Amino acid sequence: MKQTKTLKVRVRDKHVPLLRQMARSANFVWNCLNALGSRAIQERGLFLSTYDMDRYTQGAGKELGLHSQTLQEVSREYATRRKQFGKFRLGWRKSHGVRHSLGWVPFKSGAAKWKNGQVYHNGGYFKAWDSYGPSQYTFRSGSFNEDARGRWYFNVVVEVDVQPSTGQGAVGIDLGLKDVATCSNGERLENGRFYRDMESKLATAQRSCNRYRVKAIHAKVKNRRKDALHKFSGRLVNQYGEIHVGDVSPTKLAKTGMAKSVLDAGWGQLKVMLEYKCDRAGIVFKEVREAYTTRTCSSCGSLSGPQSVNGLRIREWTCCECGVAHDRDVNAARNILAAGHGRPVVGIPIL
Repeated sequence: MKQTKTLKVRVRDKHVPLLRQMARSANFVWNCLNALGSRAIQERGLFLSTYDMDRYTQGAGKELGLHSQTLQEVSREYATRRKQFGKFRLGWRKSHGVRHSLGWVPFKSGAAKWKNGQVYHNGGYFKAWDSYGPSQYTFRSGSFNEDARGRWYFNVVVEVDVQPSTGQGAVGIDLGLKDVATCSNGERLENGRFYRDMESKLATAQRSCNRYRVKAIHAKVKNRRKDALHKFSGRLVNQYGEIHVGDVSPTKLAKTGMAKSVLDAGWGQLKVMLEYKCDRAGIVFKEVREAYTTRTCSSCGSLSGPQSVNGLRIREWTCCECGVAHDRDVNAARNILAAGHGRPVVGIPIL
């Protein structure tokens, strides 16, 4: 079975000056299209399509030092984002200053190839770390991208052969703050406090106005979180055939006093990873309503668990109806699994 996947490899730092120059040219094209598009709307009431904008940029690649397909891709991206946000003019891409736009050089299929252990694009070679064996893939569309620390990466879409998952059974996942995720089988992803543990070092770097150290700490926090979530989600996808997750919304909780802890846990990122990995492996992924899953006894279905804000402190409790002792998070995960199978959370009969 063939599926698309995006490879991301880091480009050697010696190519940074050339890539920045290309990014400035791409920003120039974007800004020209932005001005041209808004003027066409104001004067003629006409929204320029990608085809219309390509006519204005045709032949400018040689002067700007860009591949002709890069100009076309900038036009396509601009038209797509303008339609997405419903605006007659988008934000300008800034090439200089503290708040400059991160570098971006897009390209279409066939504009980049892997030759002699390097990326060949626009008549030049770019050395990159061979992390995924790019020589075995046929490149499609992609882009060169800069991160906040000034490092450049080569991102490209490829087709890969995917084997269906051999996992069996189903698992429910309850998301929390003490443990990022608790499974119905008792497995846990402990909260590594990715940001909290680095908070003191980050404060020191900020007080000393060391911008490079601040960016490095933020990158380390991000990488630690991503690594833990990738390992956890990959293990579940390989082990099970169905994965059910509670529908808790990190976006809504990020507007409360728990915002820092919620964002540090990375619930949204974990859900995204599980969803696309399940889709790739051909297994079931479902978000289910998790109302009353903490209070409901997973054995008899009675609402005998701790409630209210004070009840959040109670990690273990015993059902007063059937006498079964529960770990609060594991019990909630089991109820989520039951809801994923179509059984009601409240009122599960005794078998």
